[in-house]
Amino acid sequence: MKKYITGSVLFLLVVTSSVFAIDGNELLKKVDRNLNPEAFEMYRKLINMEPDGSKKEFIMYSVKKGRDQVASVFLSPASEKGRATLRVGENMWLYIPNVGKPIRITSLQSVTGGIFNNADIMRLDYSAEYNCDKVEHEGGILVLHLKAKSKSIAYDRVKMRVDDQKLLPLKIECFASSGMLIKTLYFKKIQDFGDGIVRPAVIETDSPLHKGYKSVMIFAKMKKRDLPDEAFTLNFLSRIESLR
Repeated sequence: MKKYITGSVLFLLVVTSSVFAIDGNELLKKVDRNLNPEAFEMYRKLINMEPDGSKKEFIMYSVKKGRDQVASVFLSPASEKGRATLRVGENMWLYIPNVGKPIRITSLQSVTGGIFNNADIMRLDYSAEYNCDKVEHEGGILVLHLKAKSKSIAYDRVKMRVDDQKLLPLKIECFASSGMLIKTLYFKKIQDFGDGIVRPAVIETDSPLHKGYKSVMIFAKMKKRDLPDEAFTLNFLSRIESLR
């Protein structure tokens, strides 16, 4: 009898592990949708904090459609007003008023100069960039082990800790291909934005590569919105603010 019970438990553990392994990518898609609707607009405040206590703040208006189209425009400070960014898949551009055509930028650069890089600021769905290799269950937390789909993605591997009830991220650790920890993202202050959008309103990040520095992203007025495909083209970059 004891051997039978032990064998049954082992069988269930194997089956459970297999289900998690098979469903990891579907689980990641659910996390994506819980974080963001299919198409939406929002406002964000980005705050960069330095070791001496000084801060620099930015306010952005952003729109997103589908898994891999994101556009934003800076509203403040005055020195940044009118600058706009566009990301379609792995391609990113920065528009600067009076400069001419948009310039190409990369995921590891930062249009705000803080710990958040362009991949963080112009975040696609995680499932658009990563495959889930493995899922572990640790007492109310699901740990998703993600692997980048291509070498051009900012982080080679990501470890995402997710609330197993809300299916929302709690913490994300981002690693280089060498295994070195690049940064950690902390998701805080769950907020009901209305229309079924309940998600963290704050993301904080720090990095062992930048001791004493910290960046914070605060989300506001997030709501579902139908957006034209034209809004995610280079020709529309100078007019993103007209969507407000």
